[in-house]
Amino acid sequence: MHSDFETLAVIDVARHYGRRKALSHVNFTCAAGDIIGLLGPNGAGKSTLLNILATLLAASRGRVEYGGRTAEQAGADIRGRIGMLGHDLFLYPELTARENLVFFAQLYGLSGAHARVQAALDRAGLGDRADDFMSGFSRGMRQRVALERALLHAPRLLLLDEPFTGLDQASTKALVDRLRECQQAGCIVVLATHDLDIVDGVLSRAVFLQNGRQVGEPGPGTALRERYRQAMTT
Repeated sequence: MHSDFETLAVIDVARHYGRRKALSHVNFTCAAGDIIGLLGPNGAGKSTLLNILATLLAASRGRVEYGGRTAEQAGADIRGRIGMLGHDLFLYPELTARENLVFFAQLYGLSGAHARVQAALDRAGLGDRADDFMSGFSRGMRQRVALERALLHAPRLLLLDEPFTGLDQASTKALVDRLRECQQAGCIVVLATHDLDIVDGVLSRAVFLQNGRQVGEPGPGTALRERYRQAMTT
């Protein structure tokens, strides 16, 4: 696929809103199979950076390269290689789980939509609930459906904004297992989270943000929560 890529590079990225700097001088690179964590307090710029990576927001300075090309150079097709799960799950409660995913599969222009959707629901452990309305699903079940919606088109880059919020232990484990499957499939995963204990041992690398700036990452060998504490107090 011409729009595919195996590396992602964030190069001196900044985003300003007038005189307010939401992001300044953010730099990191990653490759297929990496799971990158964006870590920092509320207002650190994590969601802003995810929106820039998703091409939903333009950087004020710097650039993001997808396999050595910017989104402008790669063209609109680059969005077909990106999946995103934000705070809003973008699911319709008046539709069934199957109807929700078929709708999005058709938006993506995917062939064999019904077979893809059934496979996705089976992977989510919800094959037997496919024809139940979303309004009757728990938060964890909705989250699993929404994640499969973001993965229907087999994206190279998966962006997740606080994916563990409100999940019970079983749903959290299911999400971690699914992320590991994505990793094995060569997906680049970038996630913003406050749930440090959950992602410790899952992340390939952490990017620490504070007040829109990237702060130095402590060396390996200590727990992620301790590295976070050190980063936030430097």
